[in-house]
Amino acid sequence: MNDLSHIGEAGDVRMVDVGGKPPLRRRAVARATVGMSAATAGRLRELPKGDALVAAQLAGIMAAKRTADLIPLCHSLPLTHVDVQLTVGDASVEIEASAETTAQTGVEMEALVAVSVAALTVYDMAKAIDKEMEITGVRLVEKTKGPVS
Repeated sequence: MNDLSHIGEAGDVRMVDVGGKPPLRRRAVARATVGMSAATAGRLRELPKGDALVAAQLAGIMAAKRTADLIPLCHSLPLTHVDVQLTVGDASVEIEASAETTAQTGVEMEALVAVSVAALTVYDMAKAIDKEMEITGVRLVEKTKGPVS
């Protein structure tokens, strides 16, 4: 069991000690898809700016900032940048979230939480007109680290 970073030798859960690691510039990108009917996607595409997609974008950004409050063993990180982009396709909304920090541990959980909450917000906004929506493909697509410049 000790190959799982958050499980101790005795099988207990623990927060990973990153105190001995140097701060690095870190970035993570996650994606998700909200599948829906073409009619629902069309309705979302027709909305003026400031409506459902902006609400989902803001929800994703806010969620990234609260990741340590939502995931019990996550470190609280000083995020330097979070971006959430939503693109309405023919029968879906594609969501991409990126998170950046200079810290001793990565920001993949922040990017994943951002994209997940943005997807849930799209779902919430459109559930009254589309009971068949699906959130799929939540995944980490990029994780980088490098020296602090």
